[in-house]
Amino acid sequence: MRFSKLSYRGKVARFLGLFGLCFALAVGCGQSQNAVSTPDNQAAEGGRVSVGTTLGARTLDPADAYEIFPGILLYNLGDRLYTYAPGTTDLMPQLATELPTVSEDSLTYTIPLRDDVTLHDGTPFTAEVMAFSIRRFMENGGRPAFLLSEKIDTVEATGEHELTITLQQPFAAFTSLLTFWGVTPVPPDKYTVGEGQFKPNEFIGSGPYELASFSSDRIKLDVNEDYWGDAPDNEGIDIQIFTSPANLYNTFRSGGLDVAYQTLDPDQIAALEREADSNNWQVIEAGSTVVNYMSLNQKIEPFDDLNVRKAMASMVDRNLINQRAFQDQAEPLYSLVPKSFEVYEPVFEQAYGDGNYAQAKEYLAEAGITESNPLAIEIWYPSASTTRSVVANTLKEAIETNLPGLVNVEVSTAEAATLWGNVEKGVYPSVLSNWYPDYFDPDNFVQPFLSCEQGSADTLCEQGATQGNGSFYYSDTANDLLAKQSAELDADTRAGLLKDLQQLVVEDVPYIPLWQNKDYVFARDGIDGVAIEPNQQFLLWQIEK
Repeated sequence: MRFSKLSYRGKVARFLGLFGLCFALAVGCGQSQNAVSTPDNQAAEGGRVSVGTTLGARTLDPADAYEIFPGILLYNLGDRLYTYAPGTTDLMPQLATELPTVSEDSLTYTIPLRDDVTLHDGTPFTAEVMAFSIRRFMENGGRPAFLLSEKIDTVEATGEHELTITLQQPFAAFTSLLTFWGVTPVPPDKYTVGEGQFKPNEFIGSGPYELASFSSDRIKLDVNEDYWGDAPDNEGIDIQIFTSPANLYNTFRSGGLDVAYQTLDPDQIAALEREADSNNWQVIEAGSTVVNYMSLNQKIEPFDDLNVRKAMASMVDRNLINQRAFQDQAEPLYSLVPKSFEVYEPVFEQAYGDGNYAQAKEYLAEAGITESNPLAIEIWYPSASTTRSVVANTLKEAIETNLPGLVNVEVSTAEAATLWGNVEKGVYPSVLSNWYPDYFDPDNFVQPFLSCEQGSADTLCEQGATQGNGSFYYSDTANDLLAKQSAELDADTRAGLLKDLQQLVVEDVPYIPLWQNKDYVFARDGIDGVAIEPNQQFLLWQIEK
């Protein structure tokens, strides 16, 4: 898979911003602030559901939306060819009528489509509408365009309700990729194919809701009365976007919201959990596929030395990070592939443990590190991320306390745009980063971390994903395994290849996995059906009031 460095930095930056929460010691991060009492600060009336969040929506154009919140909105405003059965990771047809028929060479996907779907403006859904929408997604040059443009050779309507897609090369996760929120039909007479031709403030699609209004602080979704599928369990969704976690927290506590979803800081989450029983609040906790890790730059000292990278892996204490930074509201992570997948292997736990300073000393000795020649480590992160500030300083304190005089840690920050611009230039020895997948498949946790298009064992990566994320890792073995697992359709064989890739990461240590986020939603009494899906989607149509 070719990888877009710009897209990668954009994704990393948005999630560092998303999870850069307030970590003040006082509960509520500003609990002394009172929620403003206004007519708008009330839970929605009737059967409409009010949802509060601090997430913003830059655009609702499916060809350009590449952030969490627009993705959630599009998932509820539009449909995709394939989706997941609620509460599971089982692929099922949505606008398609069955799973694709795949040619013997694994390149051609023939997809039969529903003939009873109408878009919000009355446009009949046909194969040509879907083909147009996919071509627009690829050709308009939006942030997620590479997801399809690097996979698809041609897309065409081979019947009124039959779509045929030909790939550039076999790709085992292609059906999963077709669940991405941007692969949704839009009417050809309302949207344009052309570089940069986007409609950020509107959306016309086929989903269970229609967009009623869209602004920087309020979004309203009305029920699509002509929806082809099951009607929503509510009469509409009113979304309020807050400028801070404190305002979201206080408004929910005061009864101004039915549902509070992202982002609250750990103290606020803990406080709402303590008060849940007395207030009849619901606490919905879900695992997450967001992985957080440290990228180690192999082109410059000190991480050009494998023993130093292994020593760093041994020094990391994930349980301490979880306690100090997250009040145990995260999960220690021991592979770049998250625990949500059966192929997950806790390889870093097995090889390095947590806070294994005795083992770290052995690796440091192999690298020639002594008290007279101590190791200096720099840990960088975006200045706006208070989460990573806590993590970096926790690492610094623990390492310097347990290896006094042997290892010195310097914590450094830069503004996000500057930092990510410098990462691919190889400026920083190590960076704290995170990654949110585009589609629910292990491929999306190995290709973006291990693939390199141009480079060698001597020069390391000169162009490719590993340059974009600052490790500059290059491995012929990794590239070979990546190509094989990407094309392998046999699940068991592919699982073996993915396990080999995880083992390769623990042997070469281009990254150190750190933690996996948890997702929290709070709902007041009388609200049912609130859940976070295994693929991290939030199905608003299931919420009942």
